[in-house]
Amino acid sequence: MSNPAVPPRSLAEALRARDDDSLAALLRARPDLITPVPTDLTQLATRAGTRASVVRALERLDLFALRTAEALAVAADPAPYAELERLLTGDAGDPAVSAALPRSLGTLREQALVWGDDDRLRLVRTARELLAPSPQHPSPTGLGPTVQEATAGMSPGRVQEIVTAAGLGSTHDAVSAVASLTALFTDRKRMSALLADLPEESRAVLSRLVWGPPYGQVTSEPAPHLRRLLDLGLLVPTAPGTVVLPREVALHLRGGRAHREVEPLPPAVEPAATHRPQVVDATAAGQAYTALATVEELLKDWDEGGPAVLRAGGLSVRDLKRTAVALDVSEPVAAFWVELAYAAGLLASDGEADERYAATPAHDEWLEQPPARRWARLAEAWLTATRTSGLVGGRDAKDRTLSALGPGLDRGAAPEVRHRVLTLLAGLPEGASPSAESVLARLRWERPQRREEDLRSRLAEWTLQEAELLGVTGRGALSGHGRALLGATAPRTRDAVSRDPGDNRHGQAPPDTAAPRTPDAVPQGSGAGRHRQAPPDTAAPRTPDAVSQGPGDKLPVHHRPVPVAEPLSPAEQATASATAARLLAPLLPEPLDHVLLQADLTAVAPGPLRRPLAEVLDVLADVESKGGATVYRFTPGSVRRALDAGQSASDLHAFLAAHSRTPVPQPLTYLIDDVARRHGHLRVGAASSYVRCDDDALLNEILADKRAAGLRLRRLAPTVLAAQADPASLLEGLRAMGFAPAAESAEGDVLITRAHAHRTPPRSAPEPVPDGPPVPDATLLAAAIRAVRAGDLASTTPRKQGDRPPLSPGELPRTGAAETLATMQAAVLTGEALWIGYVNAEGAASQRVIAPVRVEGGFVTAYDHTADEVRTYPLHRITGVAELAGD
Repeated sequence: MSNPAVPPRSLAEALRARDDDSLAALLRARPDLITPVPTDLTQLATRAGTRASVVRALERLDLFALRTAEALAVAADPAPYAELERLLTGDAGDPAVSAALPRSLGTLREQALVWGDDDRLRLVRTARELLAPSPQHPSPTGLGPTVQEATAGMSPGRVQEIVTAAGLGSTHDAVSAVASLTALFTDRKRMSALLADLPEESRAVLSRLVWGPPYGQVTSEPAPHLRRLLDLGLLVPTAPGTVVLPREVALHLRGGRAHREVEPLPPAVEPAATHRPQVVDATAAGQAYTALATVEELLKDWDEGGPAVLRAGGLSVRDLKRTAVALDVSEPVAAFWVELAYAAGLLASDGEADERYAATPAHDEWLEQPPARRWARLAEAWLTATRTSGLVGGRDAKDRTLSALGPGLDRGAAPEVRHRVLTLLAGLPEGASPSAESVLARLRWERPQRREEDLRSRLAEWTLQEAELLGVTGRGALSGHGRALLGATAPRTRDAVSRDPGDNRHGQAPPDTAAPRTPDAVPQGSGAGRHRQAPPDTAAPRTPDAVSQGPGDKLPVHHRPVPVAEPLSPAEQATASATAARLLAPLLPEPLDHVLLQADLTAVAPGPLRRPLAEVLDVLADVESKGGATVYRFTPGSVRRALDAGQSASDLHAFLAAHSRTPVPQPLTYLIDDVARRHGHLRVGAASSYVRCDDDALLNEILADKRAAGLRLRRLAPTVLAAQADPASLLEGLRAMGFAPAAESAEGDVLITRAHAHRTPPRSAPEPVPDGPPVPDATLLAAAIRAVRAGDLASTTPRKQGDRPPLSPGELPRTGAAETLATMQAAVLTGEALWIGYVNAEGAASQRVIAPVRVEGGFVTAYDHTADEVRTYPLHRITGVAELAGD
C-alpha cells in the first residue's frame, strides 16, 4: 500500500492508495476495465489510459464534468486547483461554478481520468491528447496552442524580433525569449496596455478569433493592422498563409475563461401542462387497452402464417404497408407494434424452408393471462429492449434499408435512454407533462453530443411517443402504473449530476417517496420497503465521492449529486411489472358478454368482449369500425364463413339470441336462413376438381355464365361438371359468381373449413444487445477487487536482490525445477514467504505471495497471502520462485 502522505507519482500509485469502495465505484462507472479482470493495479491503470477506454469514459461524462476535463487539457500539466477554477470561472469569478467544481472534479477522479492532489492535478495522457488543441483536432474550448508550442518551429532571430517589438529586452537564447513573451501575455496589466495601443482594426481581428477557431488566413503581403499583430506575436504563423492566436492571448481577451458557456447545473425539466392524476391514469389505461387490442389484432392477422422473411431478414416494405393498413395505423407505428410483439417473444420466424413470420407458442399463453398482466409483459419488453423501431426505413452504414424485424436495429443505449426519460417524468409533480425540448435539453447536458448522429435525442423523442402509444404515459404525463413500472416509485440511486435548485421548486414531496394511490399497489415483501426510503437529496450515496474544497468542507446541499434511477435487475423488474399490473387492472374496462344487434345487419359491441364471444363473432361477422365501440357487419360471405367452420343455422340463431341484449332482427334471421339453405347445394371435390349438384338447371346456369370461362368447366354427367382449376380456385371462382358451394371429401362428406393456427417452434425473446460491457454486480466487483489487490501485492512485494537482473513489472520469475523445489523445502523449514509465478490449467499467468507449509508428491501446500487461504499448487505449474526482502 502506498504511503498516503506521499503524493502519487503515477495513476497506478493513485489507484493503489484507493480503498475498495473507491475501486468499486471506478469499475462500476467504467466496466470495460474489468473485462477481463486485470492482474494488478498497474495493468488496471494502463488499461484505464487506453484510447478506446478513455473515449468511452469521456462520452459518458455530463457537460460540466466534460468542461472541467477540457479546461484541464489546456492548463499546465500538472495544474493546481486554483488555476483550474480560474479557467472555469474567469477573472470575475462565478459562485455557481466554484460550488459545482468539486463534484465534477470528483467524478473525473472517481473515473480515473484525473489523478493527483489538488496542488498537482493531472489529466491522464490519453485524455489530454484527445482534448488538447492541435491543428488537426481543434480543442472544444476554441483555444489554440501556447506561445511556446506556436513558436516551436520559428527561427531564434524571428523570436528575438517579436520580443523587441513587444518592448521586452533581448535575451541570449530563444527559450528565455519565449518565456519572457509568455510572461507578458499572462500579465493582465501589461497585456491590457499592449492591446490598448493597437488600432481598432487589429483588435477587431483578435475578437473574431478569440472564441475559436483560432486559425486564420493571411496573404503574403498582410495589411498594416495584421502586420502589427504579427510583429507583436499576437498572431503567430503556423504555415504559409496561416496564422494562429496563441492561447495566452485568447485567455486574456476572454477574461481568463476557457469556455464561453460552462453550465455547471443541469437545465430543469419544465412542465408544459398539468392534468389531474386521475385523468392521466384513465387516459393511459385507455391507451394500454388499445395497445393490447392492436397487438392481438396483429397476431390474429398472422395466425395462419404471416409475411415471408426476406433473404436478408425482416419484413418487406410491401408487407409492412399491408400490416399498417390492416391495423389502421401509419407505417412507423405499425413497425413499433411489430417490433414490440417480437421483443416480447410473441412472434418470430418459423424457420421452415419457406420461412415466414408467425405467432409463437408463448402467444397462446399470453392470451390466457389477465389484460393487465399482458400489458405488463409488453411494457417490460419495451423498457428493456435494445431493438429500436424508429430506425425502420433508415439506412445502415452500408447504405442498406433497415427493415422491421431485420438486422441492424439494435442500439445498446435505448434501454438507458428510455429509463432516463421516464425517470425525468417521474421527477415532475403527478399529472405534469413536460415539454419535449426541456427533456432533450436535460439529456444533452447529461450526455453532451460528441458524435455526428444525435442518437440519444432521437431515442428520447421516440421514447415519449412510444410511451404514449403503450399507455405508460397519458397526455404526456407519467401514469401511476408507469411509475410502478420503474421500480415501485422509489428506485435505487447513484450519483450522477448536480441537483438543480428548480427540480423541486413546486414544493411537492420527491416522487421517490410518494405513496401509491391504490392501497394494495405494493404488497409487503415485494419492494414495499422502498417507499420508506429517505428523499433523494438526503439519501447517502453508495460511493464516497463527496469531494470537498478542502478537508472536511462538504458540498452545499443544493449542489449535492442528484440521484439518477438505475435500471432494475431482472428480479426487481419482474416485481415492479407485477405492481404496475395491479395498479392498471382496476382502470381497464371489464370484458362484456353481450352485443347489441341492429336491423341494418350490424352488431355493436359497447366495449371489449370476452374471448369466446369475440372469437365466434370474428368468424360470423366482419369488423366495420373500431373505437370505443366496435361495429360488426353481417354479410352473406361472413355467414357462409361461419357455416364453413361447422356451425349450423340453428347454432347461429341460438348464439345470437343468447348474446344479444336486443331482439334478433328479422333481416339477420332471414340472411342466416337464406345462406344456410343454399350452403352446400353445390359440391366441389378433387378430380382435378369437379362440381356436383342434383339440380342440373343450376349447372346449366354456371356453364352459361361468362365469368366461368376461366374455370374451364365441362359436363361429365347431368349432375357433374369437371374443371381444370384446383378445388380452392374453383371454390373462390364460384363464390365470386354469387354461389355458395361447399367442399366435400373423397367420401362425399362436406368438409368443415376451420382456420388452422400456424405456430413457430418454441422461441425465446431476442436478447438485448448491451451498450458495451455490462455493469458488474456486487459479487463480481468484490471478487475482481480481491484478485487485483492480490496480484498487486504479489507484484509490489520487495524481493531479495540476487545475481539475476531485476524483473520488469508484470514479468514472472523464472527458475529451474531443482532450484524451485529446493527453495520451497527451505521455506517450509524457515517459515518464510516466497514470491512465485503460477500458470493455471487454463493458461492464465499470475503472481502470488505464499508461505509453504508442506512439499510432497509434486505438490506444494501453502498459505496464499494474495488469496488469504490455504491452497495446493502443482510444482510443474510454478514458473519460478524468489525470496522476499522483508516480512
